[in-house]
Amino acid sequence: MTTPSNETEELERRLQSAAAENARLRGELAVARDRQSASAEILRTIAASPSDARPVFAAIASSSKRLLGGFSATVLQFIGDELHLVAFTPTSPEADEGLKASFPRKIADFPTFALVRDGETIQFPDSEAADVPELNRELARLRGFRSVLFMPLMNRGAPVGMISVTRAEPGAFAPDLVQLLQTFADQAVIAIENANLFNETREALERQTATADILKVMAASPSDVQPVFEAIAGNANRLIGGFSTAVLRYVDGAAHLAAFTPTDPAGDRVLQASFPVAFTQFPPYQLVANGAAAQLPDTELEPAARDIARARGYRSMLFTPLMSEGEAIGIIIATRRATGRFAEHHVRLLQTFADQAVIAIKNVSLFNATREALERQTATADILKVIAASPADVTPVFQAISDSAKALIGGHSSTVTRVIDGMLHLAAFTTDNEAGNADLLSSFPTPLSASGIHSRVARSGQYAFRSDMQSEPDLTEAMKELARTRGYRSILVVPMLRDGVAIGTIAVTRPEPGHFPDKAINLLKTFADQAVIAVENTRLFNEVQDRTQDLAKSLDDLRAAQDRLIQTEKLASLGQLTAGIAHEIKNPLNFVNNFASLSAELTDELNKVLAPVKFADDVRAEVDELTGLLKDNLQKVVQHGRRADSIVKNMLLHSREGGSEHGLSDINALVEESLNLAYHGARAEKPGFDVTLKRELDPATGQAEVFPQEITRVLLNLISNGFHAVTKRKAEGAADYEPVVVAATRDRGDSIEIRVRDNGTGIADEVREKMFNPFFTTKPAGEGTGLGLSMSHDIVVKQHGGTIDVATEPGAFTEFTIRLPRKSSFADAGGG
Repeated sequence: MTTPSNETEELERRLQSAAAENARLRGELAVARDRQSASAEILRTIAASPSDARPVFAAIASSSKRLLGGFSATVLQFIGDELHLVAFTPTSPEADEGLKASFPRKIADFPTFALVRDGETIQFPDSEAADVPELNRELARLRGFRSVLFMPLMNRGAPVGMISVTRAEPGAFAPDLVQLLQTFADQAVIAIENANLFNETREALERQTATADILKVMAASPSDVQPVFEAIAGNANRLIGGFSTAVLRYVDGAAHLAAFTPTDPAGDRVLQASFPVAFTQFPPYQLVANGAAAQLPDTELEPAARDIARARGYRSMLFTPLMSEGEAIGIIIATRRATGRFAEHHVRLLQTFADQAVIAIKNVSLFNATREALERQTATADILKVIAASPADVTPVFQAISDSAKALIGGHSSTVTRVIDGMLHLAAFTTDNEAGNADLLSSFPTPLSASGIHSRVARSGQYAFRSDMQSEPDLTEAMKELARTRGYRSILVVPMLRDGVAIGTIAVTRPEPGHFPDKAINLLKTFADQAVIAVENTRLFNEVQDRTQDLAKSLDDLRAAQDRLIQTEKLASLGQLTAGIAHEIKNPLNFVNNFASLSAELTDELNKVLAPVKFADDVRAEVDELTGLLKDNLQKVVQHGRRADSIVKNMLLHSREGGSEHGLSDINALVEESLNLAYHGARAEKPGFDVTLKRELDPATGQAEVFPQEITRVLLNLISNGFHAVTKRKAEGAADYEPVVVAATRDRGDSIEIRVRDNGTGIADEVREKMFNPFFTTKPAGEGTGLGLSMSHDIVVKQHGGTIDVATEPGAFTEFTIRLPRKSSFADAGGG
């Protein structure tokens, strides 16, 4: 039978048991939460540090020590053949320094590695136990712990590191703690793998970016490999994590420094001073001659590299050759401050850069070869264009050849000479140095027998060159001085050959000594051939031009003579026709004029007869009015009849054949005679006429082949017009006006000039346009027929092949200018 006290005790016992269970569960829950929190923290660290596992290792070491109740914790990673300390929890400064000094170390020298390499967890419950390796015992004493747990970090069955947790007291670690450490080990492996993947991806992206950047530089610099070398050196050094990187090219048996990444000024100067260096004194040349990369893990072990490595500050080197068609054409050298071998992916990366360098060299070589060929073709085409554009003058061709030769051969200056009458003359030159131009110009012309290289080439018909204008033995001091003044050290001269004989030379100079390549010699020969073509073309062209001009002149003279003969015949025929018509008109016109005058007189007689007759006033007025109108009309008939008679007379004068023969006449005498005739004629017509005559007759005018009577007729016409203009202006009442007419002559070489100027009323623009038209006149009825200027124009222009021009200003002056050829193009074309 159960008593109440027994039940109470049982209840208390159960309650205590439940409380203990609850406490245990709460403890386990707290531990689980703590472990979950630690795992979560480690996962957050992994996410926050994808490229670097060290923060994860630090978090794992800290959490492992805390959750396993440890004295200390360490995380070790296997890198290559070494064991590296990547994280630890500190104990004391001395113990911490001793721990760090123990790493890195060779894996083979670390006995614990053999225990965990297969993935097994190892414990040393007591580090002082006899079965504990001596190294571990010493480390435990140094750090101050008595028990240790080693957990391997396994990745795909291979150990990549380990975690160790120690305690100050001896004893084995509980299974749940071992399991917890296994969780941390798995997280550490995840962190390592993530970092590796991230870094590999980043490195791959950086390599691709670097490759793309170099390709961009190659595309942007197709003609110059230097920017590509500099980009390769910079990118390689950055991606390999190097101390410095250099790109070298092999040229003429020596290694030349093409590009490098700078370190410090002193070290850079040492590097630059080391090159160029002959292959025999450059060990890397043979080291990578087979095309495979080579490494020097420690420069202190290689005497040939030790000095420059110390000066530059590096300890390891990687050599990668630039191979083209099985032959090394250069090398890339990468260095690091630390000793040791370069990783394989770094070796492959440098090989990629080496391949790009070779591609860049080939591209630049191909580009430059193509550009040179295009420049040569362009220069040839340009010279041909100059030849076509300058068929009569070879000087522009020579200058174009000189300019092209200097530019394409990379010369300092160029000259073109021609052989003329046994002397060599300077035809064209181009230079970068103006200082020596005077000396160059003063050295030509020079005899073909001279000792200079130009004369020697012109005599022999063979090209020649001097590789050094300061050291060759047969040079005169004057030749050396000219070269120094002009600034060149080497010269190439080729002859311009026509039918095997030199007609000139072309020369190119360079500021540096040395032989000229075959392509330069062949290019200069091509220019010489073009120069010969230009000379021959010019000679033939000038011969054809001279002959063509002679033929053209003869043809022009023939046509002019023919036109003037035809014009003379036309004028003669027209004159005969006009004369016939004028004679037919003159008879009835005389009757009209005579009967009109007689009828006017009869009207007066009729008025006298009718005067005594008685008429009514209105009838008388009407008779007087009618007789008055009749008389006025008859007077108008007389007036216009007289004008018609004047026109007929002028037509007869215009149509009359010249009464003189074509021949030499004194022009000044013709002008003097015409002035006198016109003046006296005007005085006879108008006794009050007065004008000042001025003569400006050039004695050098001399004689000319003309029809003198016709020219006199022209001069009379122009002078009479001048008299009319000054008379009209004077009649208008101009104040202080003095009428003046000037006749002048001038000698114009193959022609003579006659000027007739008056200070009369001038000619309006609208009148000037029509003044040479037949029958156009501005004079009052009865004073002009409109045939004078038309007749004068035909005589001067059509009959004599001259010109007649007028300059005028209304209200001021009029000046006629006649220009006649001194010698006619036909001997005697008859009058006209």
